[in-house]
Amino acid sequence: MDVSLGAELAYLFSSVLFVVGLKRLQSPATARGGNRLAALAMLIAIVATLVDNQVLNWTGIAAGMVVGSLIGGLAARTVKMTDMPQLVGIFNGFGGGASALVAAAELVRVQSTNIDLGLGDGFTIAISCLIGTVTFSGSFVAFGKLQGVVSGNPITFPLQKTLSALLFLTILVLGTSMMGVFEIGALPALTVFSVFTAIALLLGVLLVIPIGGADMPVVISLLNSYSGLAASAAGFVIGNNVLIISGALVGAAGLILTMIMCKAMNRSLANVAFGAFGGETSSAAQIGSGDQTARSVDAEGAAMILAYAQSVVVVPGYGLAVAQAQHELRKAMDNLEERGVDVKYAIHPVAGRMPGHMNVLLAEADVPYDKLFDLDEINEDFGRTDVVLVVGANDVVNPEAHNPESVIAGMPILDVDKAKSVIIMKRSLSPGFAGIDNPLFYMGHSLMFFGDAKSSMTDLVREVREA
Repeated sequence: MDVSLGAELAYLFSSVLFVVGLKRLQSPATARGGNRLAALAMLIAIVATLVDNQVLNWTGIAAGMVVGSLIGGLAARTVKMTDMPQLVGIFNGFGGGASALVAAAELVRVQSTNIDLGLGDGFTIAISCLIGTVTFSGSFVAFGKLQGVVSGNPITFPLQKTLSALLFLTILVLGTSMMGVFEIGALPALTVFSVFTAIALLLGVLLVIPIGGADMPVVISLLNSYSGLAASAAGFVIGNNVLIISGALVGAAGLILTMIMCKAMNRSLANVAFGAFGGETSSAAQIGSGDQTARSVDAEGAAMILAYAQSVVVVPGYGLAVAQAQHELRKAMDNLEERGVDVKYAIHPVAGRMPGHMNVLLAEADVPYDKLFDLDEINEDFGRTDVVLVVGANDVVNPEAHNPESVIAGMPILDVDKAKSVIIMKRSLSPGFAGIDNPLFYMGHSLMFFGDAKSSMTDLVREVREA
């Protein structure tokens, strides 16, 4: 069999495995198998590419696989669940950077043959470099915001959007030059490409810095889509079908998830794509008037309320991830179920710091997936729920979203205020990332359970057993 034909068949098989693997990621019960299928597909594609291009330095190949596996395995075992959004951000950045490097390598190869770039090759190289570099720099800014290295607040300055627009226009001019439509003086193509790349890197930074920390889940999802599109563009650059297909799958999946999350935050996709988040300011973004009083409860009191309820809905938030209290939460809810209490978990699409953050967190604690309900499925049940236990969530349960003058007006929230009783497990009454006070804390049927979520949940487990 011809080597190229064998490579194409391997690519076809890999593409099928990618699709099946993505399909199996839909359910936690099959997600691990889907992940393994996708990894196998990538391995087959890499081996086929190396053999097809006669890159048969097995020592170098083995060394690369060992080093890569060690880095990946070490990251998987040592990165804490609270740092998972940062890790995803880094992965997105590396994916975009790799695609940009592929475009650069192809440009160098073409230049070494003294062949002018055609319109098609110039376009694919420019697109791959643009998306890849924007993803690279934007992802590392997102990482910095999540890690606390960069301020989580929106960073803005006068004429910021004007500057971004000018940079984008400059990129269009340089990209058009790379396609051979016209020349910029006597500048060689590599110089134009270098300037193009530098401006694209700056544009990626400017698109992400005005976005606040609360919007990072949507940004991470969008950057994930960008990394897929960059990979697909790189596939066109080097004529690799499996790269085109796999990149398109990632790009489409990321874009669909971004649109779902935008809907959950009452945002438009244009707001995300062009860095318009976090720009609103309002007098509503202030702490409460100070004359409101929140009632508190201790572990014993909370346990009594929960133990004698017929139905309980748990609303997890980022505070649960920070405290790593998911296992204690599972124990407490198991104890309630042993007493005949109906327990459900309400998941807001943007709770946490990355897409699916709460789902991953609860899956780690082996919470049955059929007990997890999204916003649309659970909201109607709150009016019939005895107790809602909010653990480390704030903005996603803030009734201010129903106030047309609020900065979060129109944002779909979990309507926990409709339940008969609400217990909010939180360190303090401080506002969430939206920067506004939460009236839920002061409602007559709400009780504040102050303290670290993990220690509070440990106390709750003990008290529920004794109730």
